[in-house]
Amino acid sequence: MRVRMWKYLPLLLVCGCGSQESPVPAGPWPDRPNIVWISAEDMGPRLGAYGDSVARTPHLDDLAGQSTRYTRVFTTAGVCSPSRAAIITGMHQVSLGAHHMRTLSGAPFAPEPAPYSVVPPHYVRTFTEYLRAAGYYTTNNVKEDYQFETPITAWDESSDSAHWRGRSDPDQPFFSVFNFTTTHESRLWPDPAAAFASMGLPAAFAPPAPDALITDPDRVTVPPYFPDTPVVRRDIARQYDNIATMDAQAGAILAQLAEDGLADRTIIFFWSDHGDGLPRHKRWLYDSGLHVPLLIRVPGQAAAVNDDLISFLDLAPTVLSLAGVEPPVHLQGRALMGAFADMMPPEYVYGARDRFDEQYDMVRSVRDTRFKYIRNYRPEKPYVLWMAYANVMPTMQEIFRLHAAGDLNEVQSLWMADRRPVHELYDTASDPYEVDNLAYEPEYSTVLTRMQTALDEWMHTSGDRGFESELDMAQSMWPGGEQLVTVAPVMLPRAASRTAILPGDMDYSASGGTYDRPVEVILYSPTQGASINYRVADSAGRPGPWKLYAGPIRIFDTTRLQARAVRYGYQPSSTADATFEITGQP
Repeated sequence: MRVRMWKYLPLLLVCGCGSQESPVPAGPWPDRPNIVWISAEDMGPRLGAYGDSVARTPHLDDLAGQSTRYTRVFTTAGVCSPSRAAIITGMHQVSLGAHHMRTLSGAPFAPEPAPYSVVPPHYVRTFTEYLRAAGYYTTNNVKEDYQFETPITAWDESSDSAHWRGRSDPDQPFFSVFNFTTTHESRLWPDPAAAFASMGLPAAFAPPAPDALITDPDRVTVPPYFPDTPVVRRDIARQYDNIATMDAQAGAILAQLAEDGLADRTIIFFWSDHGDGLPRHKRWLYDSGLHVPLLIRVPGQAAAVNDDLISFLDLAPTVLSLAGVEPPVHLQGRALMGAFADMMPPEYVYGARDRFDEQYDMVRSVRDTRFKYIRNYRPEKPYVLWMAYANVMPTMQEIFRLHAAGDLNEVQSLWMADRRPVHELYDTASDPYEVDNLAYEPEYSTVLTRMQTALDEWMHTSGDRGFESELDMAQSMWPGGEQLVTVAPVMLPRAASRTAILPGDMDYSASGGTYDRPVEVILYSPTQGASINYRVADSAGRPGPWKLYAGPIRIFDTTRLQARAVRYGYQPSSTADATFEITGQP
């Protein structure tokens, strides 16, 4: 598909810098659009715009009518934390060591591993850092869940009130994320508080009990791998009710853009972090767990439908490309639009399943536009592992009950098998529910070999860490079980008139000093891969907002400067604090 580049309107933005400049040049802001992400949880493409006649999604359907609607979009995992680690970094979770769900809380109901923050390779950043360095105001409302503690440098604000309206300069371009949890699997439970209590979790943290059901259970489609019972139909109908509520929440964000006069210069994304929160959907590598909606609305660009293979690794480079920022070379996806768009779709997309809560597993998948190949590295295990959180679902309880009674049919019994085949191969065109395993059919041997080779090559080139013991991997990240600490930034002043750093220009003191002319202060942390935030005090000594360090800071008069650093997965540094006294004039 040919994508037409949007000719962005000049924004005539003005930098609000005082005598101490940020790395963003003074004068007009770059010609860059605003970008908003609206994301949902645990939701496949159940929108009217995707042909679902049961869905009540008028706001998102209207957005789809102005967007490129992508039909073959797949997440890298069937669960949130590993998927979100890949989204925020543009790298597959298996390359980061972020593939186990969920590292920051450890393995509940099991003694090991203890909670730990993943330490990705030193060159890895959240893509929002690149946006901040380019002058964007970045906000996240509210879910993070990246498998590493959210770095202090990732966002201008991340909270339940974060919003583009929080920026001090109304003309500054922004990237704002709104994550709605309304469609999360826990919202399908009839009594969430009781479910939390049954697992020993604080009932106060449970979502609210659902309202009366609106969607007619008789209208929903029951997949062939589920028993067709009132309990199952109720859960699916509840999913549609929750989606309708989320659609109204998305509509409110769209209305706010219009109220602020920003709709015509804001690019809007809508997506879900993985498939539905139902059994055999969430946590699994079938299309029911990985296939999600993706809408991208670019003002001035006609609506379109795109059938290319899309991985969620493509989100980060696409946002950077639309913002005019060249995606770093280590990102593993491609830009779908913008100045650095790559219009050659991949032949395959890949998925991974590893530890979930207290249960270890290892499954890998590869998909082209038609076939899906799944490799089970633990074939001795049943498909349905005992996971307290997942098994609370009424549909799962119904499957357990009917299986024990011998009342599941042949297709429904497949997922309840005591063992798994090593290889699974599905023709998603003729078998969209992926219940007819072709891996052991001789006529599909050529397809099987091709898909196996593709998966082997990807696992090698991605540096898949799935073969490592999680305990050993966590030990390598947290030696002796202790989290490493980032070294505090050093402040190096040099003459502001110089264009190159010369040995004679540098003052290697980290404690400020007195200078007879303006200086530029260079910040660095001795910790490899550390990012740095800094802030300056105003004339009354009040510290300003934290900014991302991306280049020398110009100081023209006496200034107090504070800086702190963080290597992802490490503890942030202490704050370096220095005053630079300027006695001369520029």
